[in-house]
Amino acid sequence: MNKHKETLRVILAISIIVVGVTHFLVPQEYVKIVPPQLPYPLGLVYLSGFYEILGGIGLLVPPVSQAAAWGLIALFIAVYPANIYMAANLIKIEHIPNSPWVHVVRLPLQAVLIAWAWWYTKPSFEEKQASIVPKSLIPKELE
Repeated sequence: MNKHKETLRVILAISIIVVGVTHFLVPQEYVKIVPPQLPYPLGLVYLSGFYEILGGIGLLVPPVSQAAAWGLIALFIAVYPANIYMAANLIKIEHIPNSPWVHVVRLPLQAVLIAWAWWYTKPSFEEKQASIVPKSLIPKELE
């Protein structure tokens, strides 16, 4: 699995960036699953989308990738109540099947995302780490 670690880093980063972008493209789909006890649902959707994009990009910037991974873990935990609310109320989101079985399977997947991000909280070999920043541009003191 370690030999695929950097490929999986890129997959997680791109996936979370794409999901973050959809928070801005179709925010009403996400507003539907914000528990009603929380204030400013649209603001929370935009905020979570922003941090998803930021975390995804951060995973691919070696000097901040560990911090980005911790941030994604916090984000995955923070949005979990929305996933629970969606499942408990069988809220229909476009392009996601609305079946109790889908929700039962989908809820534990959050733990997989947390574990996946946690994998990147440990130091990586900088010369092998997937990066959107050329190594030559990273100051030596930040490596």
